[in-house]
Order: sequence, then C-alpha cells, then structure tokens
Amino acid sequence: MRVILDCDPGIDDTYAIIFLTAAAQAGLIELDCVTTTSGNAPADQCARNAAWVLGLCGLPIIPLAAGVPEPLEVDLTTTPETHGDTGLGYATAPERHVEHDWDALWIDSIARGTDDLHLIVTGPLTSLAAFAHTHPEHFAKLKHITVMGGAVHYPGNTTPSAEWNFWVDPHAAADVFALTPTPITLCSLGVTEKMVLKPEALAELVDRLGGSPVAEHLEAITRFYFEFHQDVGEGYQAQIHDLLTVLIALDLVDYQSTETTVAVEADSELMRGTSVADLRGIWEREPNACLVTEADVEAAWERFGWACDVHAKVAAGDAEIEELRHLRADD
Repeated sequence: MRVILDCDPGIDDTYAIIFLTAAAQAGLIELDCVTTTSGNAPADQCARNAAWVLGLCGLPIIPLAAGVPEPLEVDLTTTPETHGDTGLGYATAPERHVEHDWDALWIDSIARGTDDLHLIVTGPLTSLAAFAHTHPEHFAKLKHITVMGGAVHYPGNTTPSAEWNFWVDPHAAADVFALTPTPITLCSLGVTEKMVLKPEALAELVDRLGGSPVAEHLEAITRFYFEFHQDVGEGYQAQIHDLLTVLIALDLVDYQSTETTVAVEADSELMRGTSVADLRGIWEREPNACLVTEADVEAAWERFGWACDVHAKVAAGDAEIEELRHLRADD
C-alpha cells in the first residue's frame, strides 16, 4: 500500500505523521510523499512543520512540498488559538527551504499506478480541488481518497453547522465532492471527535516512544491542544481527528460506513462550509461519499501505541520491527 498525505500540521496531523512514519519503517506502507495545504497555518509553515516531524520520526528523505497557499475564493483564516502561532503548539519547527512542486509529486505517484495508492487529506481540500481542476485526467485515476472534514448532521466546531477544514475553503470542499468520480471515504466530526487523548495517556505514549527524538517534543506540541479544548469547554483533553482518519484509510481499525451523496455549502455566509448527506436518497444522485459512522477508537489507540513502539525500536537500532499486517481490521 502506498500513501500520499496532504495535511496542515497542526497538532493532530502530527500524530498522523508519527503513525505513518512508523508504518513505513515497519514495511506496512510506502509513504510516497507529504504535501501541505494552508489551514491550521499557512502552507509553507505547515511544510516546515511536516519536514521537522518527519525528521524527528527518522524519515527526513520523504518527498515533501507546500501546496496551494490560499483558498480558492475566500480569504485564508488560520488557527493560532487552536494550534499555536506556528501550528505545533508550544514547539517550533526550524526554518527551512520549502519546495512547491506539490502537484508533480502527486502526478509521479499516480503514474506508478493507483490500485494501491491512497490519498489521505487531513486539512482543507484546497490542493485536491485545484488538482481536480488543473489535472482532471490524473484526478480521475485516484481510486482511494480519504478525507477528514465536515460535520454531517452533527454540530460543527467552527460554526454551529460547519467543521473547520470545510469552512476554511468551502468552495474546494464543494468542488471535490461534485467532481469526484469515485466515492470518497469521509471521516467527519461525528466520528473523529471520539478519538480523545488525555494527559495520562499522553504520558504513557511518550514513555513508549523511548529514545525517539519525537518523544522529546510531543508533550509540548500536545499541551497547547489540551489547553484549547479546556478553554472551549471540552475538558483538559484533545481530539486527535487526523490520526483516526489515517487508521480508517489504511483499514487498520473496524469501522462502519454508508454510501451516500454529500454536498457542501460554499456561498452562504451563514451556512458556509456546512456539509449535508442525502441519507434517504432524495436527490437521486449517484453516491460520492462513503460516510464513516462508527469506528473502534480503543483499537485505534492500540495501533498508535504500536507505532510508538516502532519508533522506540528504530531509535534503539533494533532491526526487528514487527509488521502490523496481522492487525488489519479484516483479519
């Protein structure tokens, strides 16, 4: 299995990268490339963040590029109040040069074949929408797309009805679901908000990371997120949306889903970014989404614990890394 991660690190994106790099180290996946979209921070800053985390996780050679820097039609809004001034909480990635040929990386991956290629998007859908418009022939070849976004018949976290990724670039979200030739696996807030991390669990995960360089920074990255969730009334804990999305995309946890048609409101100021699923087939349109409705969160945290163990073994120079294939949800 091959993976393209399009992300906006971002604290919960960091957890997704930690898992994917462990899976790559263990031979479960090939991490073809990482690209970034403006969301939690500007795309260039997100790319610097991703590069730093990849390096901390022992894979600095993964191809990486910053994607589209601005939403398709609206002004960019970022979230320093949620993810910190640079996107990584109380940690700061070092400055570095950022490449911008993100679409070339995608095209190269697609050229290798798409039967086993999984595109996972954990930020706004700006780059994916731009790709659909500028490279429709390549977009049409993508068979496996998983997206974290939307609040489908569920309260939003940015407005009463809209989730952050879809609200940041509503036109991109609307375009992607309108243009996709194959149903997109959609992990929306109704599922991802259940992926909750608490301080005592974080301490255990940091301990399991052992001597891995990422262990030194994970508490500082995450503590900001704890404080944000406490400030908005969720308690001193954090919702790690993007990690659960990655595990669902790779079919490493049991989950339930339903095929449906999803649409996103782009032009209404009041309802901007609101996502709706036609669960009763009233629109009589072909399904464009596989909406995840339930997922095994306990198993998801077990998988992340495995990833921490992998990083600890790599840091210790242990070549005997147990693969995760026997943990696939369908085994």
